Amino acid sequence: MDDRLGNRLHIIHLFDIYGGLLTTRQQGLMRLYYHDDLSLGEIAERLQITRQAVYDSLHRSMVELTRFERHLGLVRQRTSGETA
Repeated sequence: MDDRLGNRLHIIHLFDIYGGLLTTRQQGLMRLYYHDDLSLGEIAERLQITRQAVYDSLHRSMVELTRFERHLGLVRQRTSGETA
């Protein structure tokens, strides 16, 4: 599997599990980018913000999701349970 696709799927799994812990704005941006597959420019235009603001928010969201997983490990538990 392509690394970018694998990483994207991992982030989507993290969002599916922990997305409710993000702010409403972060959740909306994550959905637009990862579920609706819009580009940074398309999201920026739709929300009338800069591409940099979209990028920064998505980056912070991914950092938060990764932190949740590091502390709680729910995705890791699900994945190891599926292979057992």
